[in-house]
Amino acid sequence: MKCFIGIDLGSTTTKAVLMDENMEVMGQGITNSRSNYDTAAAVSKQEAMISTRFALMRRAFEIVDSAKDSIDDIMASLERNFRLEQFREQLEDLRVTCKSFVTGDRFKDIGDTVKQALDTTFDQLDVEAASLFAPGASRKSDFFRDIAGGSFMTIAEEEAKKADLSYDLLLNVYDKSIIEVENRPPAGDMDNKFTRAMNNVIEELSSLGLDANDFATPMTEGLGVELEETYVVGTGYGRVRLPFPKEHIRSEILCHGLGAHIMYPKTRTVLDIGGQDTKAIQVDPAGIVENFQMNDRCAAGCGRYLGYIADEMNMGVHELGPLALKSTKTARINSTCTVFAGAELRDRLALGEKREDVLAGLHRAIILRAMSIISRSGGITDEFTFTGGVANNGAAVKELRKLIQENYGDVTINIDPESIYTGALGAAAFACRADKGETAEQLGDE
Repeated sequence: MKCFIGIDLGSTTTKAVLMDENMEVMGQGITNSRSNYDTAAAVSKQEAMISTRFALMRRAFEIVDSAKDSIDDIMASLERNFRLEQFREQLEDLRVTCKSFVTGDRFKDIGDTVKQALDTTFDQLDVEAASLFAPGASRKSDFFRDIAGGSFMTIAEEEAKKADLSYDLLLNVYDKSIIEVENRPPAGDMDNKFTRAMNNVIEELSSLGLDANDFATPMTEGLGVELEETYVVGTGYGRVRLPFPKEHIRSEILCHGLGAHIMYPKTRTVLDIGGQDTKAIQVDPAGIVENFQMNDRCAAGCGRYLGYIADEMNMGVHELGPLALKSTKTARINSTCTVFAGAELRDRLALGEKREDVLAGLHRAIILRAMSIISRSGGITDEFTFTGGVANNGAAVKELRKLIQENYGDVTINIDPESIYTGALGAAAFACRADKGETAEQLGDE
């Protein structure tokens, strides 16, 4: 199968979308961007390939009569088992990497003890892994660092006490190692991980009294399709770092414009609030950019700003919107400058203002800034599409709807649950079109 891949290398997350030659989205992948952009691009692309494998298996199951009523359960079980295989592979990589740092004078007399403590810690993590990927298990994140980190710290602290070691010593070894592990893609053979996951699922189905032969064939068929990486296009904040030739790089403006058009063909105005910038884009009926405006050089009012606020309040970024929605009195925020955000936040809280009211004010300030950028780009024309990670923030969406109604009246507002993939979607479409030989003018080149 020919595969056309778009990679959106953002400042906080990197996304990939894989299309077939009919421009049908087959898979998506996302990872945290890290400091190594090459790795982030490789991991997101690998995740899109994995997602495509799952899609192909689902297709194969859909034509098996005995499986039709169980497809969702089968696919959920298959993905859990695959992610468990993937997690354990990275966990073993982390174990080996941690032990490789136990060298030099610092560990001269305690090296063996430290390695034993690490082995015991990772043995317990491996045992815990199965429960993390059990049916109905809840995880705060899908990123390896987030899943492994919390458990490591809890277990390692106990092991340090037992071995009469400094916990900080084990933590320091972990911190060095996780950076190395994160900055290389999982190296294990993908087909082998799928095969082991498939065998586990077949065992589960057999234990329920189901005929494993009905389910083994569709899985094998999905795994047997060759995925040919035909054309890859890169975009995003870090696109200049992508290991692609110049003709395979497209601007964020073009990709978000086309991506929004593919999601919602009647789109005429697009707002993207990413990690480092805010973009307002006007597109024609074919999704070609006609005009655009961006924020100035600083990251005020973008995802990084919200991340800074979350750190100041000792919260997760995903918690800011829900808390702001509880506000009964929106605080008036004077600035969305990231440099001064912490000081103003602390001042307002010290004066007795509620956290939810301050956060509501911060979200309103962000959207007011975005509305100014939209105005400079030509205003809002029906339909309007909101993209980027901030589009999943309920408080930001609430303020946006309110301000659009006040300034532009009734406008159709599109917000896709997977809006974070919009740039990668546009890039994948450019890849597909380029392979078909469309000219630069037809592609909407800058």
